[in-house]
Parts: sequence; structure tokens; C-alpha cells
Amino acid sequence: MELLTSPEVWVSFFTLLILELILGVDNVVFISILTGRLPEEQRPRARFWGLLMALLTRLALLATLSWMVGATANLFKLFGMGFSWRDIILIVGGLFLLVKSVHEIHVRLEGPEPEQGGNGGGGKTAGFTSVIIQIALLDIVFSLDSVITAVGMVDELVVMAAAIVVAIALTLVFAKPIWGFIDRHPTVKMLALSFLVLIGAALIADGFEQHIPKGYVYGPIAFSLLVELLNIRAKKAAAKPVELREPHAKDH
Repeated sequence: MELLTSPEVWVSFFTLLILELILGVDNVVFISILTGRLPEEQRPRARFWGLLMALLTRLALLATLSWMVGATANLFKLFGMGFSWRDIILIVGGLFLLVKSVHEIHVRLEGPEPEQGGNGGGGKTAGFTSVIIQIALLDIVFSLDSVITAVGMVDELVVMAAAIVVAIALTLVFAKPIWGFIDRHPTVKMLALSFLVLIGAALIADGFEQHIPKGYVYGPIAFSLLVELLNIRAKKAAAKPVELREPHAKDH
């Protein structure tokens, strides 16, 4: 009960909730890109399992707080630079995200034409199991970053778990329109892939202890997205048919 009546706890909860929602954006975008290669009827199930695995991975990492604290301790040094489990996971995950995103961009720009009944992504459809495995691997990377942020901000395990559960629940609610919007607009999908390239590069840099402020990554993407939204709005306005109005008789 003391936790529920403590203003500091509520401030920590909402601050962490906002951060978890922000950190979850790249996860949502990545799931959208990967599931876009699946047949239409399999996408909702894959997206649900992707977010569910993100939640379970975060809670599992929270349950091993002692390991999480040790994950930042150096395992070895190379060229005078120390590397921890966290650094290794971020570097490997960043490389995977970078390679996967660049490959998806290549497929959409120079790959084969989409098949009939297709997936909107160019080329053959991906296997359901393959997509789920790839989502699970990246969930570990995104979850590690998310949980380490939580551990560094809040002392109470209950508050951390509550913020993460609520963040995933909200993401599940609002992710569907985001996924639908990305699927309907190929230019936004390309922008999302570029966003993932930046995220991958930022993860690799973070693994080498070269921290890039989130604002430097999210700021340009937010501006680019705003410009693209204006372009979409302008195209819709230009596509509207001209409506002829009936002449009005003048009153005598």
C-alpha cells in the first residue's frame, strides 16, 4: 500500500512508462516490416506473438535482476576497450538489425516483382516460423535495452514490471493502426526501414560505449515522417475529383 500512496513511485512509474513506449516504437516498426512478408491471414497472429514475446522477454529479464546488474560488468578487453554481455548483445543485435533492414530495402528497390495475392513487400512470402524466430531474437536486444533503462531508473521491481506490462498493453492497442498505415503506404515503409538502419547503427555504437542520444536518432525520423505525412495529405487532396456545383438562380 505504501507504493500506491507514494508520489515518487507514481512519478517514476509514469516516467518509465513513457520511456518504455518510446523504446517500443522501434520494436513495433521491426515487427511490421517482418510480418509484411507473411501472407495476409498470418500477419495479425505473428504480430500478436511478437508483442507477447517482447513482454515475456522483458519480464524474464526483470526476474533475473542479479544477472542484469552483472551484464554490464566487463568480460574482456580488446584494444583497451572493455566489453560486457550487454555490449556483445547490443553489437550482435545491431548488426542483425542493420543487415536485415538493408536487405529489406534492397529487396524493395531491386528485388523481384511481388507475387499474385502477394505480401506487398516484393519477392516470395516468408515462413511463419522464420519470422517468429527473427522477431524473438530482436526482442531480446530491444528488451535488454528497455530493462536496463528500467533498472537504472526505478528501485522497486513491482513498479518496473507494472510499467512494462502497461506499456506493452498500450502498444498492443495502438500498434494495429500503425501497422495498417505502414502496410498501406510503401514510402512510409521505406522510411521505417531507414529508421531501423539508424537504430541498428545506434545499437552497435552503444555496444562500443559510444552512446548516441535518442533525440539525435528519433528527431530526424520524426521530422521525415512529418514531411511524408504532408506529402500523403497533398497527394490525397490532388486526387480528389472536381465537383461541379449547380448554378443558383438569382433572386429577382
